[in-house]
Amino acid sequence: MTQVFPAIFHPNEDGSITITFPDLPGCTSEGKDVTDAMRMARDGLALYLDTQDMLGMEAAHVSNTLSIPTEPGEYVTLIDADPDIYRRQRLNKAIKRTLSIPEWMDVAANQAGLSLSKVLQDALAERFAAGNQ
Repeated sequence: MTQVFPAIFHPNEDGSITITFPDLPGCTSEGKDVTDAMRMARDGLALYLDTQDMLGMEAAHVSNTLSIPTEPGEYVTLIDADPDIYRRQRLNKAIKRTLSIPEWMDVAANQAGLSLSKVLQDALAERFAAGNQ
């Protein structure tokens, strides 16, 4: 479920932008420019909300953007993120595992042009789909 929180964009002297979320203590990010800052703000918010959910924490109160104090040069904008989509992407990220197989299998797989990663993924998916964990 998409959630929206106000973020304060703090432009830095080097052109980068630091982002803070006044309703989410410790939720900060930074981007090298406005486009990168928006992407990093969304990613940081999704990570924060996903972590909050995993820890069973209560949802934060969302402030009215007009009531958020800013310093000269800073501005407030709304950032949206869907922690469910973020979680699915994070859990679907490829990880590297080391495994051992007999040498003859490695030779045969190479000769057949097989990707061991794909074969393993297919076999595991089939096993889990059949309920044989």
